[in-house]
Amino acid sequence: MKHNGIAFKNGLKDGIPIGLGYLAVSFTFGIMAAGAGLTPWQSVLMSFTNLTSAGQFAALGIIQAGSSYMEMAVTQFIINLRYCLMSCSLSQKLEEQTPFHHRLFVGYGVTDEIFGVSVCKPGKLNPFYSYGLISVAVPGWTLGTLLGAVSGSLLPGRVLSALNVALYGMFLAVIIPPARKSKVLAGVILVSMACSLLITFIPVLNTISSGFKIILLTILIAGAAAYFFPVRDSEEVPNE
Repeated sequence: MKHNGIAFKNGLKDGIPIGLGYLAVSFTFGIMAAGAGLTPWQSVLMSFTNLTSAGQFAALGIIQAGSSYMEMAVTQFIINLRYCLMSCSLSQKLEEQTPFHHRLFVGYGVTDEIFGVSVCKPGKLNPFYSYGLISVAVPGWTLGTLLGAVSGSLLPGRVLSALNVALYGMFLAVIIPPARKSKVLAGVILVSMACSLLITFIPVLNTISSGFKIILLTILIAGAAAYFFPVRDSEEVPNE
C-alpha cells in the first residue's frame, strides 16, 4: 500500500504539466463546443468521457453537419485507433499479474501525453502511477472545457491561438529529456518527424486520416527500431 501511495504521488507530480497543458487546449474546445450548440455540461461530459482532442474536435464538425450516429462512430474509431497501439504497448509495461480492473482504468486514461510519460518511466509500470497522471490530466481537460464553454467568447482571438500552442510545447517537454539520454530514441523521433512531414506531400497518403497516418508510421518506424535496436530485459531499470 505504501509503495502504491508513493507511485500515485509521483504520478500526480509528473501529471501537473499535462493537466496545465490540457487546461489551455480544452479551453478552445469549450468555446467551439458552445458554438456548435452544446451546453456547458454537455461539453464537459464529452471531455470527461473521451479525453481525445482530435476526436472531440472532429465530433463537433459532425454535430454541426447533422450527420448520423454511424458516421460519428466510424469517424471516432478511425481517429482514435492509435490508442489501441498505445494501450498494447503500456500493457507490456504492467506486471503480468496486474488485475483486469487496473488495466481497464489505466486504459481509460490513455492519451498521447500520458502514454509518452508512462512509457518513458523506467521499469514496470505501477497502475497507481497512471492513476496519479489521470487524476491531474482529466480535471485539467474537463475544467478547461467548462471555462471555455462559459466564458471563452470574452477572450480575443490571439489569446486563443496562443493557448493552442501550449499542448505542443508540453509534448516536446515529454519527449526531449529521454531523447537526450538515448541516441536510438532521438533517431526514431527525428525519423518519425521527417516521415510525418514527407507523408503530407505524397498524393495518395495525404488523403488518409491523421489517425491512420499515426498508426502506419508507428508500425513501420517503431517496428524497424525494435528489430534493429532491440531492448534487452537486462537493460530495464527497476521501478521506483
